[in-house]
Amino acid sequence: MGELMLRLSPEGNYRFVQVDRLCVTPGGGEANVAISLANYGHDAYFVSKLPKHEIGQMAVNGMRRYGVNTDYIVRGGNRVGLYYAETGASMRPSKVIYDRANSSIAEASPEDFDFDAIFEGADWFHWSGITPAISDASAECLRQACIAAKRHGVTVSCDLNFRKKLWTSEKAISIMRPLMQYVDVCIGNEEDAELCLGFKPDADVEGGKTDAAGYEGIFRQMMQEFGFKYVVSTLRESFSASHNGWKALIYDGKEFYQSKRYDINPIIDRVGGGDSFSGGLIHGLLTMATQGEALEFAVAASALKHTIPGDFNLVSEEEVRALAGGNASGRVQR
Repeated sequence: MGELMLRLSPEGNYRFVQVDRLCVTPGGGEANVAISLANYGHDAYFVSKLPKHEIGQMAVNGMRRYGVNTDYIVRGGNRVGLYYAETGASMRPSKVIYDRANSSIAEASPEDFDFDAIFEGADWFHWSGITPAISDASAECLRQACIAAKRHGVTVSCDLNFRKKLWTSEKAISIMRPLMQYVDVCIGNEEDAELCLGFKPDADVEGGKTDAAGYEGIFRQMMQEFGFKYVVSTLRESFSASHNGWKALIYDGKEFYQSKRYDINPIIDRVGGGDSFSGGLIHGLLTMATQGEALEFAVAASALKHTIPGDFNLVSEEEVRALAGGNASGRVQR
């Protein structure tokens, strides 16, 4: 459940001020997760609200194109949220500009959705911290969705996904901490945990020091306070906009597992990298025997997403398994 937006981007690494045309593609955190899960063979449904007009239909069609069921996208309201994404390179970071105020989902109410029908027969519900940050109305919709999900015995995962352009840390903590009572699988990074929940790991990420030992204590505290079944963190080393180190850590209350590390260079598009991780993790936890296997799949899936333009991770399970299994040569497949 979340906001389905349209992304407007210059081609390649051009800056906004250089171009006279922008590419338009659908995107959005939770939508990106749904696309990944559909690619892995799951019956993925997206819950949102979009206008009835042609631009709303354009966004809906973007989900249908990749096999996501759109039956639970309510039609109404006046506008589709937009965001502008400029892809950086080397020491110039990528940039995102939001234009999403008063979008359909921002003005939605719980009465727009039949949550009992939505969650009947469902196995998993995923949301992110972006959705309650959009507006107080969308936060209440999400709260009601979480209540219904637990009523139907559905596993709930949350990617904390703090966005400073949408709300303050103080507001995020006041909304997000109460929502954690419904969450089984908590996903985030060091910044998300601090700014959404008030937990700070002992790790110098800006300095490139992502030793998993700095996270173990805080994972235990988070699990003790909120009762999560899994706590998961991605560990990104940002050497430049074009070169990152990438790995992750998972804890199930008994064992910590750290994934292998990927050196991603060059990065084609970072946007959606965390969402592709969440999609891979959900697939892994649903289909694989151990949390270690699930985490390795998620990290490999996300590493591949960094090579694909746009929000969506358009890879198959076989491609992800090949990379997770050590085939990182990039040789042409004939």
